[in-house]
Amino acid sequence: MVGVALVTGASGALGRAIAERLGRDGYSLALHHHNNGANELADALKRRGTDVVLVQGDVRDEGDCARMISEAQQALGPVDLLVNNAGLVKDHTITRMDVSEWDLVLDTNLKGAFLMCRAAIGGMRERRRGRVVNISSIVGAMGNFGQVNYAASKAGLIGFTKALAREVARDRVTVNCICPGFMDTPMVRAVPEPVQEKLLTQIPLGRFGEPSAVGDAVAYLASPGGDYVTGQVLHVNGGMYM
Repeated sequence: MVGVALVTGASGALGRAIAERLGRDGYSLALHHHNNGANELADALKRRGTDVVLVQGDVRDEGDCARMISEAQQALGPVDLLVNNAGLVKDHTITRMDVSEWDLVLDTNLKGAFLMCRAAIGGMRERRRGRVVNISSIVGAMGNFGQVNYAASKAGLIGFTKALAREVARDRVTVNCICPGFMDTPMVRAVPEPVQEKLLTQIPLGRFGEPSAVGDAVAYLASPGGDYVTGQVLHVNGGMYM
């Protein structure tokens, strides 16, 4: 299925990898960013012949989400594929975690996906055509020290995916979830080297994943081959969690 895709959090490493892969597959792209900008990525994709529009907003804000879907559709046409990739971390152990840090992570990672889906799903159901791919995390499946807020948001995204998939299946809209493991991104490379080495011992394939692997997984779920796949969780983690 090739058409129009909206990718949230496109300014990050995973968002970029997803956008680049979908661009190669022929999608027109609406790239969401909050305040970091995605101009360089948009320019690079345009040079390759991809139709691109930038949409700026806060996924925690209902009005912004509705506006971004509207802007994407006015510029490119109906949104056929929504990739909820926007997310952030605010790590502390529970006794040191401020309530505002809990709220920020849950509102961005989980509520943001809810609001974007609510803005986009009506049109998909009317057209009887659409794919939603939510980017969760290995942390949502297995937990991680000092990340109760992040783990809760990403585990919630898994449950959200399964419930929404049941709601919209009759309208030929699929909803799936990808759980990346520890990928070779600036965030992971910023972790102290001894911690990186310890993480690598827990990954059977013995290396961090390339962000492109997540882009490839999204492309599969959006492809004709993913037409009969819905409500599923695809783990891309080198075997760290099975």
